[in-house]
Amino acid sequence: METLRERKKQRTRDALLRVAVELFTTRGYEQTTVDDIAAAVDVSQRTFFRYFAGKEDAALALDGLTVARFIEAVRERPPHEAPMEAMRQAVLEGWDSINGIVESVVPVEQFLRMYRVIESTPVLLAAHLRRSAEVEETIARVLAEREGLDVDADPRPRVAVAVFGGVMRMTERRWSTGADFSLDAMRALTVSHLDQAGSALTENWRTH
Repeated sequence: METLRERKKQRTRDALLRVAVELFTTRGYEQTTVDDIAAAVDVSQRTFFRYFAGKEDAALALDGLTVARFIEAVRERPPHEAPMEAMRQAVLEGWDSINGIVESVVPVEQFLRMYRVIESTPVLLAAHLRRSAEVEETIARVLAEREGLDVDADPRPRVAVAVFGGVMRMTERRWSTGADFSLDAMRALTVSHLDQAGSALTENWRTH
């Protein structure tokens, strides 16, 4: 059972994260300091660092929540699904349940605006891509386990994840720089691009 102290710590962390996202999306990442975030929540800088390693950690925290859910969703997919289908369904499930994942901290609209901040801020984009590589390795190992493979002996899990990750990265980039920045637009782009992945890799484009 969660203790009163644990609930208080979670409320403080959520408050810091909520303010950080609001400042990053309205003022800008580079223009926001740790002191700004701490002052807005009426806590010390030292308290901020109890919950986050720094601004970068706070800026990527919401994305981390959705990634963690994606990894669990892949683990939970039915064993009869092919690996690419398992990842596809897991990511679509994530977009369908995004409200429940992030709205206890910030409105979904603010969460979506953080994507543009990440895409337009070199230091955050670099950190995001670095984390994405780590997540891809985790997913490859999850797929290997569910398929009964040795991930270091059979290249298929990492190949499948590399293809899937590339499609998702391109989808994120197009969505974050497009005119329609809604959640529905992101989901539609995800479906469209994943649907074309197979034909893009295996068909002759001149005859199709």
